[in-house]
Amino acid sequence: MKIGYPCINRSIGCKANHTFRLKSYSEHRLVETVQQNLDCLFEILKFNARNQLLFFRITSDLVPFASHPVNTFRWQHHFAFRLREIGKFIRGHNMRISMHPDQFTLINPLDPDIFARSVAELEYHAQVLDQMELDTTAKIQIHVGGVYKEKQKSIKRFITRYRKLGKTLRRRLVIENDDKNYTVKDCLKIHRETDIPILFDTFHHEVLNNGETTTDCLRQTGQTWNAPDGIPMIDYSQQKTGAMKGSHAETINIRQFRKFIETSKPYDFDIMLEIKDKEKSAMKAARIARGDTRFYPRS
Repeated sequence: MKIGYPCINRSIGCKANHTFRLKSYSEHRLVETVQQNLDCLFEILKFNARNQLLFFRITSDLVPFASHPVNTFRWQHHFAFRLREIGKFIRGHNMRISMHPDQFTLINPLDPDIFARSVAELEYHAQVLDQMELDTTAKIQIHVGGVYKEKQKSIKRFITRYRKLGKTLRRRLVIENDDKNYTVKDCLKIHRETDIPILFDTFHHEVLNNGETTTDCLRQTGQTWNAPDGIPMIDYSQQKTGAMKGSHAETINIRQFRKFIETSKPYDFDIMLEIKDKEKSAMKAARIARGDTRFYPRS
């Protein structure tokens, strides 16, 4: 079990997701921005290593406009050494890495142009992880997508499109249950047709489910991960007090998290904390998990 947080560190004073407006695009601006993002990503990873936060979601904005037609720059070649250097650090500290494109990256849309743009965006994410020379335990997580008034047809369209993706991309993709359209049960149906691993989102499950317990879902989704995928990944969050249902908490409730750790035994997984104060809650969670025999690194 490794614990981490997504994309942004609020403690170190730099961000790895700098971008700029499309109308300001130039190769010089791109190179300058990506270099800044990679430098900061390295600093975040060093911070995480010092604090035993060994699971991290890399921002999709690492290379601005990477999949946009305006960008013909060979960033993969230009930053090859730096990306390998970062990848070597990740491997050397036994870190787990994921990425998560935005909600507009869809495999099952009705519009084929949206699908084509989404594939280009997914391929960019895969290239980042490939350039870092990370194995297939480094994943790209996506939602199943829209329902488009016909859920079963939308599921079938996802399956058909997924099968047509390149093997290099498919080996990195995982799907997660969401809080509006697709439950764990729906994801399991897709898995049976595609063998795609399911990342269990505990908070989404609280909002949208078919009556299964969290323990049921940990068992069922955990069985969808094969050896090359690594141990299962999960997303974990909590309800923000006094806010609309499904709003993520500002900071972790220690009592709730401790209860989750206890009731989740014996299942092992890496935990991505989707809590708004990021590394602060992740460090609190890691302190709790250190008393658990599943936690890595061992105390």
